[in-house]
Amino acid sequence: MRETHTQGAALRHSHSLHCQGRGGTLTSQHTGEHLSTMIVTTQQNVGPELDMRSSGAPPRNWRGIGLAIVVIVGVLSLVLLSIFILSPETEKLPEKTGLTLSDLESVEYQVQTPRLYWASDNEIIMESRDGNLIKRNLQTEQSNILLSNITLMSLKASNAELSPDLQHVLLVLNKQQVVGVSFTAMYAVYNIRTRELWDLKPPLINETILQFAAWGPRGSQLVFIVNDDIYYQQSATGPAIRLTTSGNTGTQLNGITDWTYHEEVLQSYAAHWWSPDGSRLAYLSINNTLVPSMELPQFVGADYPTNKRYAYPKAGQVIPQVKVFSVNLNGPSHTIELLPPDTFQHREYYITHVSWITNIRLAVIWLSRSQSHTSLTFCDVTTGACVERYRATSDTWISTQGRPLFSPDAVFLPVPVKQGARGEFVHIAMLSMQLGGKDDSLHMLTSGDWDVTRIVSFNPGNQTVYFLSTEGMARRRHLHSVEKSGSLSCISCDLIPDCNFVDVAFSPGGNYFILYCKGPGIPHVTVHQIQNPKAFTVIEDNEILKDALNSKLMPEVEFKSIQLDKFELPIRLTLPPGFQDSQFPLVLLLPEAPGSQQVTEEFSLEWESVLVSSFQIILAHFDGRGSKYQGLQLLHETDHRLGSAEIKDYLTLVQYLRRLPFVDKKQVGVYGKAYGGFLALKLLAQSEDLFACGVAVAPITNFQIHSAVISERYLGMPSQETSAYTMASVLNDVQKLKDQQFLVVHGIADGETHIHGTSSKCAFPAHSGAPNSSDSDWG
Repeated sequence: MRETHTQGAALRHSHSLHCQGRGGTLTSQHTGEHLSTMIVTTQQNVGPELDMRSSGAPPRNWRGIGLAIVVIVGVLSLVLLSIFILSPETEKLPEKTGLTLSDLESVEYQVQTPRLYWASDNEIIMESRDGNLIKRNLQTEQSNILLSNITLMSLKASNAELSPDLQHVLLVLNKQQVVGVSFTAMYAVYNIRTRELWDLKPPLINETILQFAAWGPRGSQLVFIVNDDIYYQQSATGPAIRLTTSGNTGTQLNGITDWTYHEEVLQSYAAHWWSPDGSRLAYLSINNTLVPSMELPQFVGADYPTNKRYAYPKAGQVIPQVKVFSVNLNGPSHTIELLPPDTFQHREYYITHVSWITNIRLAVIWLSRSQSHTSLTFCDVTTGACVERYRATSDTWISTQGRPLFSPDAVFLPVPVKQGARGEFVHIAMLSMQLGGKDDSLHMLTSGDWDVTRIVSFNPGNQTVYFLSTEGMARRRHLHSVEKSGSLSCISCDLIPDCNFVDVAFSPGGNYFILYCKGPGIPHVTVHQIQNPKAFTVIEDNEILKDALNSKLMPEVEFKSIQLDKFELPIRLTLPPGFQDSQFPLVLLLPEAPGSQQVTEEFSLEWESVLVSSFQIILAHFDGRGSKYQGLQLLHETDHRLGSAEIKDYLTLVQYLRRLPFVDKKQVGVYGKAYGGFLALKLLAQSEDLFACGVAVAPITNFQIHSAVISERYLGMPSQETSAYTMASVLNDVQKLKDQQFLVVHGIADGETHIHGTSSKCAFPAHSGAPNSSDSDWG
């Protein structure tokens, strides 16, 4: 009965611990059970010991037992002491910390991509980490310093470019931004051998502020632009010759681009091209006389701001008139205008590509204003006549995905090709250079449900074309080759570990290439020989960055996909370390421009990484309808449907993400800039409870007052497509936003998406005193 009573007390004790543990840990219950068992066992051992003593058994040798225990304990203590003394000290690993914005400003946390360019087929010019300009021979592996960092620092230049003959350096001084990426600067030429330094300036004009300057392809040829006119020097020490006289600030530009051509068409500030032998120069002449202008306020410390005017055509308004010219540089200058084909005569158009085929033959691509008709022409620069070689039309718009590549006997074109039920994908077609030849048809070199993103080189020795593509996975970018016979192979696949997103730059002869590995691992730069790509030279491995990130809690990346209609659409989730153990807030990051790609394996270390690492916020990127590099069918889904088709995809995506076990569905936000800001406001307006809040930076609220190139590409002309523009306006959703939490931020000097669309009186409702109000920051 005594034993039974003791067991019952122990069980009650165990039950008491269990009740206390329901709000805490499970170990309390286990501790109680162990304690219960221990009490019962002790009670059971007491009875037999008393019985043995009462039976008259001989007494135990307690002194011997005690002495033995003391000896054993002493020996064990000596053994443990010896192990402790002789064991090497182990350093405690430092605890990893979250990534901060201050970290990103430090040099150790910045990706280093050295400036590289080819001096010859087997020589590269590179700028080292310490600022030396170095020439490296890839065959002999010898390097020599052409210009030391000490000299460059003493010259106080923001940029330095070596001449082709490696005898002079073009220095950029006092660079000042104008609008967007356009700028003015002072330029100087430095002679490496004599150490002479002189300003670059036009004759008979006391003007040292230039708009642009650059070397030509031979010796120390120079071209520079001042007051929108082009000047040419046959050598660095020679006299400057004026090639154009029509330049007029803001209205007539020669050799450089205006806002439209830089931002939306050519994506280049320079708009001139040297012939291979340097004997001719082709250039664009852009006339903005009839194009309406925008004014941007500039606060420069005076009592009143100044205004910067620049031509900005909005949807339906006059676009720049553009012409292409060629000027002879040997002897008396002679300028020839290259005439557009008949289908573009007396019509508005864009020029999207100019390149030299030979020293007297130029390739020009013309694109109609509607962007549904394009023509590739071969132009004779001695007569100005252009002959159409290839024409393409589209029911939607012509994708300018990639540029043609020319060889002596063929041109390699990126063209859309139907691939069964998945629609058209961009592939490489070969077309003979011979006008009026027997074979005027396209010969396809590649095919499949993947896109060629860029044709990069042709090697006449092995008759092979090299290109970048999404073959395998749309989120990857690898270097491939295809022979004229059609034999295809991947060069960069499995070439370097953790390198699935690459870019390349081939040497002039095509025997070497620079490989820029951009992710998913730490970026690095290597140089390879085309005959044996696996043997390479490391130019930059970013080991400093790698070591710095080893002490940080770095995000994890997962790729998923969802099926929407006939499309499988990719998702990239950037997750906090240990995300499986809890639920975290999520922010949906939207694309800045339509027709872009967000889900890639490219390495990224930006402010978004801080959100994940330090604030434990999940980031989601998504490529829905309207995104590129997954076929033209998906890209063209937003034709005349901006703000409709892609919004449905994002709403479905968010519902899917909220069901993931590690997502806190009560804390889902959305962030977007420009087009992304437009999408953010549209999403907030069409979802009552999916988002906790949103941020729209410089949102496009009305495409009718946005860039003509972008608006008309997706929506057409406003006078003909009223309903499409109405559907793509945020103004229709103003009342739906009144109960949403959102922040609108718009810079008053934003040259691309102007603030007046956001600051319009009817753009956003006022909620004075309301708990769920919108805020605006006009910074």
